[in-house]
Amino acid sequence: MYSLFSSILPSRLAQNTMIARPPQDDGPHKVTYHPAEFEDPKPGRGAIKPRSWNVHSDSDKLSLNGDWKFRFSPAAAVSEEFAQPKGVSDASWELMPVPSHWVLHGHGQPAYQNVQFPFPVDPPFVPDENPTGDYRLTFDLPKSWALDAGSTLLRFDGIESWAKVWLNGTELGTTSGSRLPTEFDITQSLKQSNNVLAVRVHQWSAASYLEDQDQWWLPGIFREVQILHRPVGSVVDYWVHSSYDHKTGKGTLRVDCTPSGKVVIPELGIDIETGVEKVISVDAWTAETPKLYKGHLITTGEKVPLSIGFRTVAIEDGLIKVNGERILFQGVNRHEFHPDQGRAVTEEVMLQDVLLMKQHNINAVRTSHYPPHPHFLDLCDEYGLWVIDECDLETHGFDEVNKWERNPTDDPTYKDALVNRVERMVERDKNHPAIIIWSMGNEAGKGSNLGHMTNWVRKRDPSRPIHYEHDWSCQYVDMYSRMYPSHEEVELIGQQKEDPLEDSKLDERRRAMPFIMCEYGHAMGNGPGGLLEYRNLFEKYPRCQGGFIWEWIDHGFLKKTEDGRPYWAYGGDFGEEVHDGNFICDGLIFPDRKPSPGLLEFTKVIEPVRITLQDGRISVHNLYNFVDLSALNFTWRLESDGEVVERGTLEVPTVKAGKTVLVDLPKVKDTPKGSLWFVSATLKSDTLWAKAGHEIAWGQFAAAARPAPPSPTRLVAPEATSESITLGPAEFDLRGQLIKLGKLDVTEGLKLDLWRAMTDNDHAYFTEAGPSNGKAWEKAGLHRVHHRVNSVVVDGDSLVVSTFAAPAVTNRGFDTVYRYTATEDSLTVDVDVKPRGDWSDISLPRVGVRLGLPKSLESVSWLGLGPHETYPDTRLAGRVGKYDFAIDEMQTPYVFPQENGARSDVHWAEITGPKGGLRVEGSEFIFTARRWTSNQLHAAKHTVDLQAGDNVWVNIDHKFGGIGTASCGPGVLPQYQLRAEPTRFSFTLKTL
Repeated sequence: MYSLFSSILPSRLAQNTMIARPPQDDGPHKVTYHPAEFEDPKPGRGAIKPRSWNVHSDSDKLSLNGDWKFRFSPAAAVSEEFAQPKGVSDASWELMPVPSHWVLHGHGQPAYQNVQFPFPVDPPFVPDENPTGDYRLTFDLPKSWALDAGSTLLRFDGIESWAKVWLNGTELGTTSGSRLPTEFDITQSLKQSNNVLAVRVHQWSAASYLEDQDQWWLPGIFREVQILHRPVGSVVDYWVHSSYDHKTGKGTLRVDCTPSGKVVIPELGIDIETGVEKVISVDAWTAETPKLYKGHLITTGEKVPLSIGFRTVAIEDGLIKVNGERILFQGVNRHEFHPDQGRAVTEEVMLQDVLLMKQHNINAVRTSHYPPHPHFLDLCDEYGLWVIDECDLETHGFDEVNKWERNPTDDPTYKDALVNRVERMVERDKNHPAIIIWSMGNEAGKGSNLGHMTNWVRKRDPSRPIHYEHDWSCQYVDMYSRMYPSHEEVELIGQQKEDPLEDSKLDERRRAMPFIMCEYGHAMGNGPGGLLEYRNLFEKYPRCQGGFIWEWIDHGFLKKTEDGRPYWAYGGDFGEEVHDGNFICDGLIFPDRKPSPGLLEFTKVIEPVRITLQDGRISVHNLYNFVDLSALNFTWRLESDGEVVERGTLEVPTVKAGKTVLVDLPKVKDTPKGSLWFVSATLKSDTLWAKAGHEIAWGQFAAAARPAPPSPTRLVAPEATSESITLGPAEFDLRGQLIKLGKLDVTEGLKLDLWRAMTDNDHAYFTEAGPSNGKAWEKAGLHRVHHRVNSVVVDGDSLVVSTFAAPAVTNRGFDTVYRYTATEDSLTVDVDVKPRGDWSDISLPRVGVRLGLPKSLESVSWLGLGPHETYPDTRLAGRVGKYDFAIDEMQTPYVFPQENGARSDVHWAEITGPKGGLRVEGSEFIFTARRWTSNQLHAAKHTVDLQAGDNVWVNIDHKFGGIGTASCGPGVLPQYQLRAEPTRFSFTLKTL
């Protein structure tokens, strides 16, 4: 019986099964089950010692990427006979691309959970239903491969989550740590031809408890597989130590290597032995000036290319400094993701990310929540980004289980695995100048294993400080880090007045630390708001050194409806038993990597050059740490009503880092009323990351005050009949509802509108401060307001319509009076809104009016902020100008449909179609046009749910509530909250 189990069930029921001896009384036999091998918390076995990433040397290498034979099993209890080189029939197996995830190729489905584990929390055990993929590849070595000289390694750069590997029937070992490399020495098993490589991958393992990282679970071999020849005398490992003294301008270089060799850097005239220290004048490496000196490390058996950046990271005066300068992190958290390939991202995708970051003023990346593909770090070195490299660790689901009970972070049985993970990260990535901080992981609670990890890192690499957020006592780390603190709390931390720790020594130590927000500004859907106010705190308090927006990209997979319409899928769209919905779509770019309005706002907030008007002169403030502004051109133009009046070049003297200059305004012939200055700073020349002319920063400010709208003259009086009321170009029914304006039919007359489709921030998924905005609005019934006309009165030249708008159930509402006056070709609407009852318990979404127009209307033109949407706390990136969009282009296609598309500070807007249209004029109103109502928008779950109806719905708003970032973080700041109070506003309608 035991031998049969061993042959067919190489899993928990076989390899580790023990059958107890029958008791002497011939009682029933007992079977005791022990953990399967993949449920062992220890790190994998058989791999060589971790070392620097070195795949660009001149030694032979063979990529094994491509189509492999693949067999899928829904459970782990499958024979290991597939690993034998002979006697295995794999002709019926399918082909699976490597790198890839099998759930994206028809085997199971992606699954998204944020915090909660998708299986019972009982470490180290995992379910019997453990999806398993068996891979086989037969390959030959090139004829030039020297099998008899040196050794050969088999390298895997990423497998989720646990694998066992065989070559030609010989078991090489096992590996876990999904986003970390593993190398096996295959010298003794390798042949010249007909090599059979077999890999078994289990989706779930003891390691899964360490990888609960707010992302899709995507099993498989998802990074490259390579064969690396190691000639005699080749580099076993090396470490480039390259510091910089900002006081002397000298760099110190020492390259340690096993075995010894020499280092050649032609640009610096360096030709030295390894292990020898050389001091020389150099240009420093920074994210602003990513100077890399190219050279080689040469041993008797190999030549390894070097890209050396000289920089020194230190914590001095309670600040994180690089080359002596306080750094302000204006960064993002980046998961690896592609909407077709999952985490199997290509070099082209990595470059696209880096280019987008640089082009949008981002200067830092936190590699949430695992080491990225090493090529991404090469790009950060080359293009210039500060990097926090994070260990492949998160155990967040234990927070759901009696507050971190049995958390691996404090479990001795997981100690070796966690130290092994941080060791593999540091050894792989230690030669990247872009990496200035090591992070131990994310949201893994507290525990002694963090101490073991940081102790190892400090001994191995004292040149970089250590980060970890989830232990606020900062017992083991070098900086105080938090997620989503409110602005008020950040201000207290900046003043060193944060709430004290119970341990006075730890409290004193923490107060002396620099502070960063490893996550803030939750970029989910419409938003985030409040970024400007965070920036102001970073600049006010040196201790507050910025942070990292959560996160870079929406993780939406491309799906199609049955009739072929595409949309982005999120949690729950793949039949998950438990899931966290669209919380996976919280990025600054959409899944197709198109920038969202949130990215444009962040770009403006973090501009490295600030252009403002100060005492009648143009102020140019250089916010860079290291470079002057000589690489930029400054141009100006004077605009009136969206048209350029004059333009020219602005002569700006050299502005050193951190300094400000004042420049006289250009002399122009005329400054029309309402005209605006626009000053732009652009690249003079092409760079690695952008072409000449790319805009870095801009400023816009008034040149001459805008005149007040003229009062209507030659008013006409209302004319009433038994069927309708005519007032100038307008026709009303007898209940005072506008039904026609000129030849334009009005499908629904003007009505007070207080509701908006909830944003993700209105839902406030994780708020702890009380009910979210959205819940309060729904409780108040703002989404189901009823309207009643109280009176329709002709008052001289005016038509006065008194109404009451209120939700059912409640006894509070809004008395609203519309006073209409007209000329022969225009209708002016004065709206007087007075709240009835007590509305002090909530803020309002909006105060304005809505009307329905024919669906034949197609386009919108306006003068106001644009071109993208703007809201009270997300409007810094809006530029006053004249814009023309199709109605459909006015919509922002958030993965989860929600309020979007509002244009603020509008002076006039025209909405037109083939048979004319409507013009709205007013004093800085907010304009929205869409083909569905707010309620229809609110009910939609995906963009394909939004279908054009028989109307175009136009909102003319006087005020709008802010957006905030309460989907995960603080709500709307008080200055952006809209309170119920008596309100008056007016606008004028004209037909076109």
